[in-house]
Amino acid sequence: MGRSATIEGLRKFRKTLLRERDPWHDTSRRFRIRRFAGPECFLEHLDGVRVAHLTDLHVGRVTPMEVQYDAVSMTNAGKPDVVVISGDFVCHSQVYLHDLTDVISQIDAPVFASLGNHDHWAGAEPVRKALIRGGAEVLDNANTTITIGHQRLQVVGLDDAYTGHADRREALKGLRRDLPVIGISHIAEEADALWEAGVPIVFSGHTHAGQVTVARLHELSVGKLAGHKYIHGLYGSRGAQDPKGAVYVGAGVGAAVVPLRLGERAKREVAFFELGTQPGAFDEHHQEQDAHQGRVPSLKTKERRAEAVRRKHERRERKNGDGNGAGDGAGFNS
Repeated sequence: MGRSATIEGLRKFRKTLLRERDPWHDTSRRFRIRRFAGPECFLEHLDGVRVAHLTDLHVGRVTPMEVQYDAVSMTNAGKPDVVVISGDFVCHSQVYLHDLTDVISQIDAPVFASLGNHDHWAGAEPVRKALIRGGAEVLDNANTTITIGHQRLQVVGLDDAYTGHADRREALKGLRRDLPVIGISHIAEEADALWEAGVPIVFSGHTHAGQVTVARLHELSVGKLAGHKYIHGLYGSRGAQDPKGAVYVGAGVGAAVVPLRLGERAKREVAFFELGTQPGAFDEHHQEQDAHQGRVPSLKTKERRAEAVRRKHERRERKNGDGNGAGDGAGFNS
C-alpha cells in the first residue's frame, strides 16, 4: 500500500471512530490530521520517511485518557517511521506518570521526545523516567542518529527554553553536516538559531494554537500578549535555496488548565511530515506562513520563570522528602 493510500486509510479510520462511538462522549471528532512535505534539502538524502508529530499531551485529569489513546491510535494508523513529541507530557503533577508511560508504550514507532515547561514544573527527572519506561528516547540537549531502512536521519532535541534549560551548543555537539537532521524544541522560537546551525525543520508546541482561534483571538493571546512569533502551523521556508528553515508548531493533544478549543486551527491534532517528498507534491493543510512580530523575553521574565521551577521543586521536597515523589496533591493536578 502506498503512502497516500495509508493517509487516506487513516482519514477513514477516524471516520469509523466517529461512527462507532457515542457522539455525546466522542473526543476523536475534535482531532485534525494534518499532512505536509519535508524540506527540499532532504530530497537528495531521504526517500519516503514519514514523521508523526505530537505535542502537549498534558496527561492528567483535564484531558480524558480516551483523548490520549485516540491520538495514539491515529498516529499508529498513519504508519510513521518515527514519532517526535515536543514537550509538556504532564500538567503540574506527577500523579499521572504511570498513565503517561502507558500512553507512550502504545506507540508502534520509535519515539523521540524533548521536555516542556510543565514537565520541569512537575519534576523533570520523574517525567524523563516515565517516558523512558514507555520506550521513548528523551533528547535533553542532545542528538542521535537513527537508521530507517538504508537511510540515516539525525534527531536533535533541545530541553525546554521557557524555563531556561535549553543548551543549543550541547545539543548540536557532533552533528554531521552530511546527514539530514530534524529538530525538536518545545519553544518554537528556538528554531531561528537551529536553522543557522543546519537544522532545516524543527517540531515544536507550547501554544496549543491558542485553543481559541475564532476571530483570530489566538493571534492576540499567543502573539501580541504572550509575545510568540510562531503560534500554530508551518512557518519559515522549506526551499533548498532559502537560507532559512521551517518550524512546525502543533496545536497539541491535551490541555493544562481548561479543555476548551474553539475554531478549526485549534482542533487537537496529529501531524505527518513526508520527508524526501517535494513540497507541493500533494495537498497540504496550509503553506508556510510569515512569522508574527513576537517579543524576546526580558531578563527579568527569564529569572521569574527559573524561580518558578525552583519554588515548585522546593514544594515537592517539603511534601515528599526528595522532590521526586509520586505527586503534588489534588490541588496541582490540572
